[in-house]
Amino acid sequence: MDVVRWGIIGCGDVTEVKSGPGFQKARGSALVAVMRRDRAKAEDYARRHHVPTVHATADALIADPDVDAVYVATPPSSHCDLAVRVAGAGKPCLVEKPMAANHAECLLMIDAFRSAGRPLWVAYYRRALPRFVLVGDLLKQGAIGRATSIHLDVCDRLSVGAEAEIWRVDPAIAGAGFFFDLASHCYDLIDFLFGRIVEVSGFALNTGGTYAAEDVTAAAFQVETGIVGTGIWNFNAAAKRALLTIVGSDGELRVPVFADEDVIVAAGGRDTPHPVRNPPHVHQPLIQTIVDELAGRGRCPSTGDSGARTSWVLDRSVERYYAARSQVSGS
Repeated sequence: MDVVRWGIIGCGDVTEVKSGPGFQKARGSALVAVMRRDRAKAEDYARRHHVPTVHATADALIADPDVDAVYVATPPSSHCDLAVRVAGAGKPCLVEKPMAANHAECLLMIDAFRSAGRPLWVAYYRRALPRFVLVGDLLKQGAIGRATSIHLDVCDRLSVGAEAEIWRVDPAIAGAGFFFDLASHCYDLIDFLFGRIVEVSGFALNTGGTYAAEDVTAAAFQVETGIVGTGIWNFNAAAKRALLTIVGSDGELRVPVFADEDVIVAAGGRDTPHPVRNPPHVHQPLIQTIVDELAGRGRCPSTGDSGARTSWVLDRSVERYYAARSQVSGS
């Protein structure tokens, strides 16, 4: 196809800058339709972003003959149902991260698209961002020797229940708490840079008492390529930070996960900054790889298979916490 015509289900905040404009600005791509449960908000979005069609239902957008591919940008609890409907219509689909509310739903999605013979991608856009492509290149070049261990340190202040964020700490909608929202990017980066995580053990707590989901999680994991790692995701902390530290035999890489800051190579007794800034619409590079794949010019690095691997690790990291909660609620 000369131009991939996209439709968005769930044109909320994530689509305002991160992703929506990327569908319009990627080469060979156009955003032609949107849908949101609040029709007035969907129409407002369409006016501001110059989208020609607004649909009242997800099924109407999926069935629209002018829509070639669908981006599902709703909360995780609806990803599986909506994606399976897209597969049923025989159309390619990009779903937001995490891929679904749990790993089992990811497998259902993969089966649906395999049966339909259509591709499924997941919006782990860091796989295509220049910063993380650079990190992969530095590792391949041996900038820190052999990578031997990994540590993830993610902290933020305790949420007090801002209305726009409530669903993110409702396990019935998000799958878990902020851990699923942010650790999903972290674990996916490990998969992208080093390979599949094959073992993981996690411990989670609720320390703040403001919502039911976990707010502090610790995990230890092993990658198939012979690297071990640890992570702390603390959402009841005094300050905000998110750093991936990769330790090697000859130095270390310090990589900001979410902030638009320099990558630091610490080797040979000095720190060398690599200033790589994000593009204006961070999702656009990944969208471009999808459009190119549909045009037969390449492959998108974030697939349903890789997204499902990340969801498996997320589930294992908090399974003890939710098993214990289930026992209490069932007693």
